[in-house]
Amino acid sequence: MAAGSGGPGAAFSGHGGQGTSGYRDIGGVPGTGGNRRRPGGGTVPPPIPVPAAWQRPYLNIFKHFRVEEWKRSAREGDVAALTDARLKGTVYRIRGSVPTSSYLQLPRTGTQSLGLAGRYLYLLFKPMPRKHFVVHLDVATEENQVVRISFSNLFKEFKSTATWLQFPFICGAAKGSVYDRTARASRRDLVGSAPADVRWTCLVLDLHSILSLYLNRHYSHLKSIKLCSNLLVKNLCTSDLVFDPGVTFSEARQADLACRGVAPMPREMAFPVPKGEKWHDLYDYIRFPSEGSKVPYDSIQKSCTGHVAGGQVSGDPLCQLPQPVTLTKAVRDRLSLIHQITSPKAMPRRCPVITKSIPEVNLTAPGLPRAMPAADQELEKNQGPHSAGDTGQSPVVSDGGIHVYAHHRSKQTIQAVHTSSEERLLPDPILKLRMIIGFGGYSTRWVLWTQNNAAVVYPCHAVIVTLQIQTGEQRFFTGHTDKVSALAFNGNSTLLASAQAGSLSVVRLWDFPTGSCLSVFKTHVHSLSSLSFSYSGAVLCGVGKDGHGKTMVVVWNTAQVTRGGEVAVLAKAHTDVDIQALKIAFFDDTRMVSCGRDNVRLWRVRSGALRSCPINLGEYHSLEFTDLAFEEGHTAEREPEDRTLFVCSKSGHVLEVDYKNVCMKSVRRLLPAQPQGCQWQDKASSGTGPGIAINSISISSTFCATGSEDGYLRLWPLDFSAVVLEAEHEAPVSSVCISPDSHKVLCTTAAGNLGYLDIQSRDYNTLMRSHEDSVLAFSVEGIWKQMATVSQDNTIRVWDLVSMQQLYDFTAADEMPCAVAFHPTQQILACGFDSGMVRTFSLAASDLLVEHKQHRTVITGLTFSPDGNFMFSSCLQGTLALYSCMVQKSHVLRVLGNVVARDAGSGPDALVVSGDSRLLAFVGPSKYVVTVMEACSLDELLRVDISILDLNSTALDSAVKVCFAPVPQGELLVSTSSNKILVLAAKTGRLVREVSPVHKLSCSSLALSKDGRYLLTAGDKVIKVWDYQMRFEINFQVYIGHSEPVRQVAFTPDQRHVISVGDAIFLWDFLALPAERSIPAGAHSSKSALLLGREGSSEKLKDASETPRQTVPLPLLSSPPCLDVSSVHQAGCQSIFSESDKEEEAGLPVSGRMVANGDEDASVLVVESVRNEELVVRPKVRQESLRSSGESANAEPGKETQSPKSQCSVRPDSYRHFNPRFKASVLPQSFLRPPAGSEVLKLKAVIGYNGNGRGNMVWNPDTGFFAYTCGCVIVVEDLHSGSQSHWLGHAEEISTLAVSHDAQVLASASGKKNGDSCCQICIWNVQDGVCTASLFHHKTQVQAMAFSQDDRFLVTLGDYSDQTIALWNTYTYELMSSTCISEPVHDVAFSPLSHRELACVGKGVMMFWLLEQQGSDVNLKQVHRAPAPDMLGPVELTSLCYGADTLLYSGTNSGQICVWDTETNCCFMMWEADEGEIGVLVCRRNRLVSGSNTKRIRLWAVAAVQELRLKGPDARSSSVLLEYEITLDGTIVSAAFDDSLEMGIVGTTAGTLWYINWTESTSIRLISGHKNKVTEVCFSPDETHCATCGEDGSVRIWSLGSMELVVQFQVLNQSCQCLAWKPRPIVVWGAESQHVVAGYSDGTIRVFSISRTEMELKMHPHAVALTAIAYSTDGEMILSGGKDGLVAVSSPRTGMTIRILTDHKGSPITVLQCTRKQYRDFGVEGGELWLATSSDRRVSVWASDWLKDKCELLDWLSFPAPTGPKGLGSLPPSLAAFCPWEHGTLVYIGFGMQKEALFYSLRKKQVVEKISLPYFATSLSLSPAARFMAVGFDERLLRLQHCPASDAQDYAGHDDTVHLCRFSPSGRRLLTASHSAVLVWELAGPPGPAALLQPGRKAGARPQLLGEAPA
Repeated sequence: MAAGSGGPGAAFSGHGGQGTSGYRDIGGVPGTGGNRRRPGGGTVPPPIPVPAAWQRPYLNIFKHFRVEEWKRSAREGDVAALTDARLKGTVYRIRGSVPTSSYLQLPRTGTQSLGLAGRYLYLLFKPMPRKHFVVHLDVATEENQVVRISFSNLFKEFKSTATWLQFPFICGAAKGSVYDRTARASRRDLVGSAPADVRWTCLVLDLHSILSLYLNRHYSHLKSIKLCSNLLVKNLCTSDLVFDPGVTFSEARQADLACRGVAPMPREMAFPVPKGEKWHDLYDYIRFPSEGSKVPYDSIQKSCTGHVAGGQVSGDPLCQLPQPVTLTKAVRDRLSLIHQITSPKAMPRRCPVITKSIPEVNLTAPGLPRAMPAADQELEKNQGPHSAGDTGQSPVVSDGGIHVYAHHRSKQTIQAVHTSSEERLLPDPILKLRMIIGFGGYSTRWVLWTQNNAAVVYPCHAVIVTLQIQTGEQRFFTGHTDKVSALAFNGNSTLLASAQAGSLSVVRLWDFPTGSCLSVFKTHVHSLSSLSFSYSGAVLCGVGKDGHGKTMVVVWNTAQVTRGGEVAVLAKAHTDVDIQALKIAFFDDTRMVSCGRDNVRLWRVRSGALRSCPINLGEYHSLEFTDLAFEEGHTAEREPEDRTLFVCSKSGHVLEVDYKNVCMKSVRRLLPAQPQGCQWQDKASSGTGPGIAINSISISSTFCATGSEDGYLRLWPLDFSAVVLEAEHEAPVSSVCISPDSHKVLCTTAAGNLGYLDIQSRDYNTLMRSHEDSVLAFSVEGIWKQMATVSQDNTIRVWDLVSMQQLYDFTAADEMPCAVAFHPTQQILACGFDSGMVRTFSLAASDLLVEHKQHRTVITGLTFSPDGNFMFSSCLQGTLALYSCMVQKSHVLRVLGNVVARDAGSGPDALVVSGDSRLLAFVGPSKYVVTVMEACSLDELLRVDISILDLNSTALDSAVKVCFAPVPQGELLVSTSSNKILVLAAKTGRLVREVSPVHKLSCSSLALSKDGRYLLTAGDKVIKVWDYQMRFEINFQVYIGHSEPVRQVAFTPDQRHVISVGDAIFLWDFLALPAERSIPAGAHSSKSALLLGREGSSEKLKDASETPRQTVPLPLLSSPPCLDVSSVHQAGCQSIFSESDKEEEAGLPVSGRMVANGDEDASVLVVESVRNEELVVRPKVRQESLRSSGESANAEPGKETQSPKSQCSVRPDSYRHFNPRFKASVLPQSFLRPPAGSEVLKLKAVIGYNGNGRGNMVWNPDTGFFAYTCGCVIVVEDLHSGSQSHWLGHAEEISTLAVSHDAQVLASASGKKNGDSCCQICIWNVQDGVCTASLFHHKTQVQAMAFSQDDRFLVTLGDYSDQTIALWNTYTYELMSSTCISEPVHDVAFSPLSHRELACVGKGVMMFWLLEQQGSDVNLKQVHRAPAPDMLGPVELTSLCYGADTLLYSGTNSGQICVWDTETNCCFMMWEADEGEIGVLVCRRNRLVSGSNTKRIRLWAVAAVQELRLKGPDARSSSVLLEYEITLDGTIVSAAFDDSLEMGIVGTTAGTLWYINWTESTSIRLISGHKNKVTEVCFSPDETHCATCGEDGSVRIWSLGSMELVVQFQVLNQSCQCLAWKPRPIVVWGAESQHVVAGYSDGTIRVFSISRTEMELKMHPHAVALTAIAYSTDGEMILSGGKDGLVAVSSPRTGMTIRILTDHKGSPITVLQCTRKQYRDFGVEGGELWLATSSDRRVSVWASDWLKDKCELLDWLSFPAPTGPKGLGSLPPSLAAFCPWEHGTLVYIGFGMQKEALFYSLRKKQVVEKISLPYFATSLSLSPAARFMAVGFDERLLRLQHCPASDAQDYAGHDDTVHLCRFSPSGRRLLTASHSAVLVWELAGPPGPAALLQPGRKAGARPQLLGEAPA
C-alpha cells in the first residue's frame, strides 16, 4: 500500500507524465482465474471497472457491436441472418449437428472483453424443435476470476465447479399442446430436445444473483457470449432494470411500476403482440433465478405459476405477489383484505389534504408506492433538498421514500395545516446542505466560470454546485433526479442550462443569481451529452442520441423563459457523424460549429431547418477531434464572422479553420516533451512518434490552454511556438477553461480533481478532490476533526472536517477498502478490505501499524468501542473478531466463526457498540436473528428472533441494520427487510415499539443523536430525520440530493452536522434546538392527543404483554447452546447486569440456571456451531468462578498440586482443541446384556471415522497395529484383509487415542457417563483387545495423551475446562501426580531422548516439565515456561513434536512453525509454513510433516535446522525446503507415519482416513464415512451391497464384502432424507436393473443406476421435503411421502406421478412399506398390500393393483396417546411394519399410553399381542427369516426381541440415538445407524428362537434385569 499525503492536485514539472483510462481485458478461461502470467514474471493487473453510464438504461448488444458486419463478432459454421415474418425483423439462425462447430461469438477473440456491467442479461431466442442447443457466458467477478455459465437442453443435471456452472435448460411447450398436457400430467417438464411447438422465449439471467447464490462471488461484468447451435436469436441486451415484456408503457405509468424497479420492455427489444392478444399467451418469459429466490435451483425452466415480473396489469398490479405453493385460510383472508384496502377506489384522483384525514392515509398497505399526478411530480422535482414540511405544503404520512407533496385547493385547508404546525417535527427544515465533496459523476468535462471570475460551477452527480474560489462556500441547484450530463452559461452568467442523463433527458433552465428553476422540459433525446448557450441566452443547442442510436442535434428558443414563457424547438437534425463538441458562435445565435471523429462541421438554422456543411480536412479527415474554441477579441475593420476556429485532436494536431471562408488555414502538431519543452510542427514537417492527445482547448485573446491525456495543462502563445507554463496532474486532464479576465485557468481531471492555475502568481489551487467511484463508508472522529472515507475506487482518504480539504490518500492496488473506523482517542485509523485483511494506520506517522489476517473475505463490520479499549471486525463469511487496543499495536483476543449473518448482505456498519462500551450487537447468526454480546469477551447475552415478532405478517421478516440508543434508554433499534424499525429492550429483547413504514426500500443505515431525541435513517436515495419518541403527527422530514443509494448516514461527534455518503460526501448542518429550548413533548392540543391513539398513526405501540420474553432465550438443540452468561468477567470489565437482573436470573428454574451460570460440564456449555473453523480466544485474567461446594473432591488426596486455576469455559483459538458433538440422548438405566457365548448379534463392521476427534487414529508401522474411533467404538482393522474387530468399553464419544511405543498398550479417552464425576480413560491390551484398566481423574474431556519413551509413564492432558495435567504409572495405573495449569493446553509429548522430560504447548507459551523421583513418589515439575517469539504477536501454540537431537518443533494457530532448542529452552528460528492453523506435526530425523485447517499436509526437509541452531539469532529459515504438498478433503486432525516418513495415514474432519505415500505423491482413501447425520440405510436385494444417505446430500453405495465405498452420488445444497433399493424383479436378475431411488429436502426424487453410476431420472412430485420412500413389490412404482403428509405414487418408467393421496395431510409421513398378497385376499383386488404411517400416530393400509390403476383403503388405524408428554423433548416417531411371519398382521410402535409394541391383525381388526419395551422406540425392523424384531432407542440402545414375547438382548456400541435399524432380505444381517456412524451386525448361527432361550427357560418368561441373580 502506498500512503501519500495530500497536496495540490497538480505539480509543475518539465518531464512528461503518463495517465491511463478505460478498460483493459485480462483474458483467461474458466478455471484459470483472473490473472495470467506474463513471460517476464508478475501478473496482469486487475481490470479497471467499466464506466457503465453508456450502458444505461440498457444496451442493445447486437446493435452496439454491429453484429451484421462481423467485425467485432465471430461466426463459425451455419450462421445466417433471416427475416422472421412473425417478429417483423431480422433474426440469426445458428444450426449444426455439433455445437462446437456452429456458433456466434461476441467479442471476436477471447483476448477481448465485452465489459458489460449490467446486472441482467436478456436473451430473446427460440430453440429449434427437436434439437439441442448450448449457450456459454463468460463473466468476470470482482475478485478478477472468470466464471463460465452454460445452459443447454443437452445437460441432464446441474453441475458446478469453482469456475464453471452448468444448468439444464428445460424447454416449455405451447400452452394447451400435447407436449404441454404431457408435461402437466406427469408434473415434469420435457427434459432433452425442444418440443415441436417450442415458443420464442425471453430469458432474463440475473448474473449477480447466479454468482452470489451458487459460488458466493461478486459479479463484475460480462466478458463474452457464445451462442451454439441450434437456435434462433433475435437480440441480446444488458441492463440494471427488470423489464417485463407483458406490460405496456401506459400500464407501467398507471401502476407506477418504476418505483419497484420494473420497466416495460424497450420497443427495439420487444416481441410484437397483435391487438387483443396477451404477450404471455404467445411467448415464454423465464427469469433465473426467480425473483426473491434464496435457494439455488438446479435447472432453468419456465415457472409453472406464471411470470415473475410485473405481469398483466389487471386490477392492481402491485398486489401480485410471488406465487406460494399453498395458502392457509388465514393468509388468504389477509391477502383479500389487503387487496380491498389497496385497490383503486372510484373517487377523484386528488383530494384536499385536511389535518383530520392524515392518520387515515396509512390505511393503505404500508410501503406500497402510490400513483402521483404529473403536476405533483414536477413540483417535487423543483423543491431541492428541503424538508417535508415547507410552508404551504403538507407531507403525506404514508410516504415510503422521496417526499410526496400535496397541493391545497382552498384557503380552509391551508389554515388547517397551519393550526396543526405544532404536530410536526420542528424546526422545519432541520437539515441544511452545507457542502458536497465530489465532482462529476456522469462526466468530468463540464465546469464553468462565472462572469465575475469569483466562482466556478460544476455538476456533482445530481446536484449542481457553485463554489466561491476564495471562501470555499458552496451554493446548490437541486432538482435533477439523475446525474447531470452537461452544463452551459449564457454570455453574462445569468442563465444556466443543465441536462440530465438517462433514456429521456430532461433540461432545466435556472436563474443563476437567485437559484430558481425557470423551466423544465423534456428533450426527446437519449443521453444528452453536450449543451451550448448563445451569448444572449436566446438560443440553446444540445447534442445526444435518438431512439435508434443516431446522433441528434436540437436547437431550442429560450428567449421567453426569463419572462415566464415556454421553451420551443427551433430546429432539429439527425446525423450519422460523430459529435464530441458543439458550440454556438458568440457573434451569431443561428450559427454553430461541431467536431468529432473524422469531421469538423459548420451548422446554421434557417427557416426552421438545421443544416450543416463539412470543412474539407484533406489528409486530416481521419483524425479524432475532441474540442474546439473561437478566437477571442475583435477589431472594427473585420467582420464579426471573420474568426479563426481552433480544433484539437487526440493525435496532437491543432487545426486553425477560417470560419468565414470555410477552409483550413494551417495545421500544427504538438509533440511530447523534448529537453527544451514541447515544440510544434507545421504541416510540412514530418513529425515522428505519437502526438500529445489533447482532450480540451480554451482560447483567450492572448494565449491558449490545452488539457491532454498525459495529465498536463499547458499554456501556449497563439502561434504555439513554445510552452509558456505547464502543470502536471496525476490523471488525464478532461477539460480546461480560461476565466473571463484571462487571469486563471480552470482544469479538471478524469480522477475527479478540480483546480485552477493562477497565471500571475503561478500558483496552482486545488478546489475539489473527489472519489472516482461510489463512497462505501466513512468514520468521523471529534478530537482532530477529521473524517475518513473508503470507496470503490480502491482509495482511503482522510479529510479535514473544517475545511473539507483532503489530508491523506492511501491507495490499495489490488484490494478494495470496504470498512473504516477511527480510534476514539488516538490518531489511529482502522480499515477493512475485500480480501479480509484488517489494517491499522498511524495518521501521525503516516505509517502502517498492524495487519490482521483473521478473515478470508469482505469485511462487513469494523468499529472501535467508545472507550477505545477494543476493536471489532466481521466478514461476509460470518466470522467475528475481537482485538485489544490498549496499546498502539492492536492484537487479537478472540475470534468466533459463523456468528454474524452471511446472508444479510454487506454494509459498512454491521457491528455496533453501546455508548458505555459494554454491549456489542449485530445481525446473526442468520439474517432473522439479532445477537447481543458482552463487548469485552464476546460472551453471548441475548438472541432475538426478528422473524417471529410480527405474528400477522405473511412473510419472514429479517434484520438489516442495528443501532444502540443512548445508554440511559437501554434500547436497541433494528431496521428490517419489511421497512420497519423495531425498538427492543437491549437487556431482555422485549419489543418496545415499532415504526412502519420507514422507507420504500429497506433502511440502509441508522444513527441516533447522543441525546436520544433524533433518529437518522437512510433508504434508497433519501435521508429522513425522525423524532425518536414519535410524539407528533408527522414524525419525520425527508431530504433528497443523492443520485445513488445512500450507503451510510451519521451525526458528527459534536452533533452539529450530519454526514451522508453514497455517490458523493454530503455535509449537512443540523439545525435542531438544544434540549432545553426544544418544544416540550406534552405541548399538544387536545385534538392531537386524540389523534395519537388512532390506528393510522405512523408507528404502532406494542404492549409488553404481547412479548413475554423476560429471560435470556436459550437456543434450540439444533444449534447447540453457546450461551455463557456466567458471573465470570474479565478484570476491569464490569458486569453488564444490574442487581435486579441478577435476582431475576437467580429465579430461573434449575436447568436454566445451570446454563446461565456456567455449569462445569463444558460438553453442554461450549458446543459451538462449527467446531473445526471456530476460533475463540478468552482473556486469561479472570475473577474467581462461583463453584459448587462438592466439586473439587475427585482426585486422590495428596496427589494433586493445588495451584490457582482459572476455570475457562470458552474454547481457545485453536481447532486442535477437542469439542464433543452435542447429543440430546442419554444412557439407559437398565441393560439386558446377553450371557457370554449366547449373543445372537455380532458386530461385523463399522462404517465411518469420527473426524470430530483429535489424534484419534494410531498406526504402528512395525507391528501393523491400526486403530481409529467411530463414536464410542474403537475399530481395530487389519490393513491387509480389511477385517475389523471392535473394542466396546466407552459410552461417550472418544476424544483421543495413544499407543505405547512397543504397540502393546492402547489408551483411549472419552467424556463422563451419567452419574460419573470424571471422564473415562480405558487401557487396552492390544493382543487380546481386553480393557485392563479404567482411569478417572479429569473433570471434562481429555485433550491429549502420550506414553514416555520407555512406556513406564502415561501423561494425560485435560481440556480447556479441566486444565490439569496428570501422570500415571503404566505398571499399576496409579495416579502419580496431577497439576493444575493456569491456561488451556493443546498438546503434550515426551522427549525421545529422556523418559523424564516432556513438553506441552498452550496460549503463546511452551512449557517444559521434568519428572522428579522422591523415593517411590514421582512428581511432575514445570522447569521452564518459554513464551512464543514476540514477532508472532498473541498466538496459540497448537501442536508439537520432538525432532532429531535437541530439537522441538511447535505449530501455531497462525501458520508458523517454531523450532526450539531443548538445552536452552528457547526458540531459535521460525518460518511461515501455512496460511491456517497447524494442528498436526510429525517429525522423523530430517523430515517434518505438518497438517493444518487449510486441508493441506506438507512435507518439509529440515536437515539444515541443526546447523542453524548453532548460529543462534542469525539463523534464517531459507534453508527449510517444502518438498511435497497434498490437499485433502478436510482439516487435518490425526496423522501417523513410518520411521522414514515416506508413507503414513492421515485423518480429516470430513470423516476420512487417507493413505499417504510421499515418494509416489499419492493419497488413497482408506476409510470413509458420513460427516453429518445418516438419514437412511438399506440392503441390496442380493445383499452384496448396502446404501446409505445423509444430510450432506450424498447417496453412498458400499460393498458388504470389503466395506469399501463403491460409488457416491452427490446433490449439492440439498439433504437426502430417504432412499430405497429397487426390489429383485420377477424376471432374471441382471446388473443393469440395479437402481436406488432417493428423496430430497427440496421435494425431488432421483433414480440412480448403480451399474452405470449415473442419475437416470429426476421427478418433483412434492412441494416440501420427502420423509419416506419405497418401491412397490414389483419395482414398477415409487411411493413417496412428504413432510406435509401427502403420498405420491410415481412411475419410474414415464416419470409421471399417477396418484396423490391426501389422507395423512398435515402430518409428516414416517414409514412407507409394501408387501405381496393374494389377489382377492381381504376381499379386495390387487396383488399388493402397502401401509403409510404418519407422525400423528395414524396408519393407513391399502390394497393396490397399479397396472389397473386401483388403490383401495383397506384399514385405518389411530393409536391413542396421553395429552401432555412429560420428560420428552420431542415425541418419538410413529413406526409400523408388516409382520413377515404372520400374514395379515402389522406391528406398530410409537408414543402412546404404554411403552410397547402392538401386533394388529388386519383380519380380526384388533390388537392380538403386546410386547412391553423399556423406552419409547426410535427405530424398528422385523426379520424376514425368523421371529426377530430389532428396536432402537433414544437411550443409545439396540434391542433384539424374539416374538412372541420372550427374552430380549440389548447391545451397546452407539454413542447417540439409534435412529435407524434395517434387516437384510435374508435376515442374516442388520444395519443400524447412530448420527453419522453405521454399524453392520451379523446374526450368529441359524436364526431361531433357540438362540435367545436359556436352558431350562421357557418362552414368555420374564427377562432377567441388569444386576439380578438368576432364579
